[in-house]
Amino acid sequence: MAKIKHTKNELKAQTESLKRFERFLPMLQLKKQQLQAEIQGINTAIEETSAADKAQRAHLQAWVELFSEPVELGAIVGPASAETDEDNIAGVAIPILKSVSIARAEYDLFETPAWLDDAADMVQQLTELRIAREILEEQRRCIVEELRVTSQRVNLFEKVKIPECRENIRVIKIFLGDEQTAAVARGKIAKKRSDNA
Repeated sequence: MAKIKHTKNELKAQTESLKRFERFLPMLQLKKQQLQAEIQGINTAIEETSAADKAQRAHLQAWVELFSEPVELGAIVGPASAETDEDNIAGVAIPILKSVSIARAEYDLFETPAWLDDAADMVQQLTELRIAREILEEQRRCIVEELRVTSQRVNLFEKVKIPECRENIRVIKIFLGDEQTAAVARGKIAKKRSDNA
């Protein structure tokens, strides 16, 4: 604990610090609750995305053997690009998925297998689910980091700063009270001596 001055100015400064900490603590606790609720929502969304991915892959198993035919699927379904935006959740900037665009090449329907459209759709859906899950995981990472910092601040205020200020105020009041009592006693002694002289 830092050494404090036993003065009225220090008492005033400690009292103001205590009021400031007690005013900000509820806001930090509310932010912590909001972040925890947001993490739960993101975890639910990640689970739903993973479940949809598993369902798509299970559906794919029924006709996955068709992929063994010599077709260049990479030439049909091009690379994916995701358009994201930024949102603010409890003071944290997180990425939001706006859209996923996947380039699909034109191909001759008479020269390609009949299942190629379904396969291209499946690849596109799996890619969109993977990108959505990656964005959700990035959101969770950002919010978890902010939750960690906010929790540290809440603990600092609750367990260190507020008790420290209260103890400092108590010590200063005791010191000032003792000093005042000693001043009264000195005044009485001085008065008694002056009356006796």
